[in-house]
Amino acid sequence: MTAKFDRRSVLKLGGGMLAASALLPHQAFAQQTAINYWHTFTSQSEFAGLEDVMKLFAAAHPDIAVTQENIPNPEFMAKITAAVVSGSRPDSTMVSSERVADLVAMGGLTDLTDRIAAWERRGDFDDSRFASITKDGKVYGIPAFTFVDWMYYRKDWFDEAGLAPPTTYAEFRDAAIKLTDPAKGRFGFGMRGGAGGQAYVINIMEGFGAKLMHEDGSISLDRDKAIEAIDWWAGLLIKDGVVPPSAPNDGFRQIMEAFQTGQTAMLWHHTGSFQDNSKLLKAGVEFATAAIPAGPVNRVSRLGYAYNTVTKPETIDASWEWIKFWGEPDAAVAFLEKTGYFPASTVAAQDERISGNPLYKPAADTLGFGIPAPSFAGFAGWSESVVLPAFQRVLIKEATPEQAVDEMIDGLAQAIA
Repeated sequence: MTAKFDRRSVLKLGGGMLAASALLPHQAFAQQTAINYWHTFTSQSEFAGLEDVMKLFAAAHPDIAVTQENIPNPEFMAKITAAVVSGSRPDSTMVSSERVADLVAMGGLTDLTDRIAAWERRGDFDDSRFASITKDGKVYGIPAFTFVDWMYYRKDWFDEAGLAPPTTYAEFRDAAIKLTDPAKGRFGFGMRGGAGGQAYVINIMEGFGAKLMHEDGSISLDRDKAIEAIDWWAGLLIKDGVVPPSAPNDGFRQIMEAFQTGQTAMLWHHTGSFQDNSKLLKAGVEFATAAIPAGPVNRVSRLGYAYNTVTKPETIDASWEWIKFWGEPDAAVAFLEKTGYFPASTVAAQDERISGNPLYKPAADTLGFGIPAPSFAGFAGWSESVVLPAFQRVLIKEATPEQAVDEMIDGLAQAIA
C-alpha cells in the first residue's frame, strides 16, 4: 500500500523525517496532492460504490490521492464540529441537506459559488438540486446523488393477474384489492405504519391536496382534504384489508422483508433499496419498478439529496476536482449500479446505461416531477411525535380520521409558533 502524507502528518514525524525527505526527488511530492473525504456510508453496497468512484477518479486524476474515512451518522455532527473548532477539519466531506445550515453557521463549509457557476457541468443539474446547499445566495456544494421515491411491485403476480402497474391512487387501491389473498398469506401492499411512516402520511395528505407549505410562505393543513386522505390511507387496513395486520408497527425492516419473502405485492420506498431487493428477487422477472402513483390532486414523490462539499480552503483546488467528479456520468452510473442511489444530474440520468434500462426509467421520470420533502423549523418533531402517533391510533381504531387530523393541526400550530 502506498503511504499518503499531508503537512500535518509529516510534521508529526519530526525533523528526522523532514531531513530524510530532502534526499527524495522533489517531484515525488510536487506531482501528487493528498486529500481526505469524510462520509457516512455504512453498507457494503455503499462502500463498493464509493470504491468504484475513487478508482475512476484516480485514473482521471493521478495527481490527486483521495483517502476516504467513514464517520458514523450519529457521530458526524459532533466530530465535524470538533474538527472545525480545533482546526483539524477534513479536506472534503459529504453533507446531508438538514445539516447544511449548522455547518455554514460554524464556518465549516467553503463558498463555492463562483466555481460552481463556471463549472462546465452546472447546466446538467436543475436549479432545484442546489436549493438545500445554498444559504444567503452562496452555494456550498454539489449534489452527489439522489434518493428517488418510487414503487416496487411483484411483476410475476401482476402478470398472472393481468394487471398493469398503477398510475393513480384509485388504480393502486384496485390492484391491492385484487392481489390480496389471505389464504395464501398475500397482501396487496406493505404499509409502513410504524417508525418512519409519518413521511407517507404527509405525502398522502399532500396527494389529496392538503399541502403543508404554501407559495406565500405560510404553513397550514387543509382539514377537509387531510381527513379525506387519512380516511383513504388508513382504510387500506381497516376497510379494505389489503395490508398486513401488523402495519401499525411495521417499519423499514418489516416492509422490506414482507416484500422480499412474498407476503406483499407492492412496496413504496426509494431507489436505495433496489440492490437489496435484487439480491432476493429476480429484477425484471419477479419484481419491477414504477413511479409513485398520482393522488386525486397532486402527484407527490420525494427527491432527497446528499451533497459533497469542500471544508478546507487550503486544498480547495484538489477537493474541487474530487467533488465535481461525482457529477460526471461515468461516476454517477458506477455509483448507481452498486448502490441504487440515483444521479442528481439530469444528464447522467439520461445516460443510455440508465435510460435504456426499463427498471431505472421510473426514477429518471420522477426527476422531472419529484419534489423535496417539507422542511421548516419544528417539522421533524411534529411529524414524528404528532403525525405518526395520531395516524397509528386511526389504524388501531382508537381515533377517527377527524380526531387524528385535528390533533395534527393543533400540533402543527404549536410547532411553528
